[in-house]
Amino acid sequence: MDKEIKKRQYKKGRAKKGVFREYLEAAIIAIILALFIRTFVVQAFKIPSESMKPTLLVGDHLLVNKFIYGVKLPFINKTIIPISEPKRGDIVVFIYPVDKEKDFIKRVIGLPGDRVTIMDRKVFINGKAINDPYGAYDNTLRRNENFGPILVPEESLFVMGDNRDHSYDSRYWGFVPLDFVKGKALIIYWSWPHWKRFGHIIR
Repeated sequence: MDKEIKKRQYKKGRAKKGVFREYLEAAIIAIILALFIRTFVVQAFKIPSESMKPTLLVGDHLLVNKFIYGVKLPFINKTIIPISEPKRGDIVVFIYPVDKEKDFIKRVIGLPGDRVTIMDRKVFINGKAINDPYGAYDNTLRRNENFGPILVPEESLFVMGDNRDHSYDSRYWGFVPLDFVKGKALIIYWSWPHWKRFGHIIR
């Protein structure tokens, strides 16, 4: 009788260990997948300031496509599988060159080799005015009406916030190395208190 009881207890113990092991393996796989997706595919980002207003508002939560510009090695930010390059007008998340512990989000204005000039709030690339429908200015201020000309180095970008009079961007601290670009802003998946912006595609 005692042997039967011990045998049953042993089987129950093994069954419990089996269930625990299954849950543990599933949790480990889920963590690995989440880390892989966050590192190489998509990452969440929250808008902390008004520098991209009215395109992006404080409280917007975004998904950033990290795969679109290529696969990068973590920590050293070196592209090992290039896919595409940032284009003028893309809204990108990047490592802030002055403080590499921070991420910034801005719109790409100047590409490698471009000569950027701002005159009377109009942006000129290589001497020609560009279509700039997203640039917003505060008419109570008269800041940065004129800037440049400045040449964008190779492997670098010139970026600005859409809220031009309230954006700390390339006009102040310089260029963004291409290796510092983490990805392209894709979609607003949550926004508080602007809940109607849920699902808004970012342009």
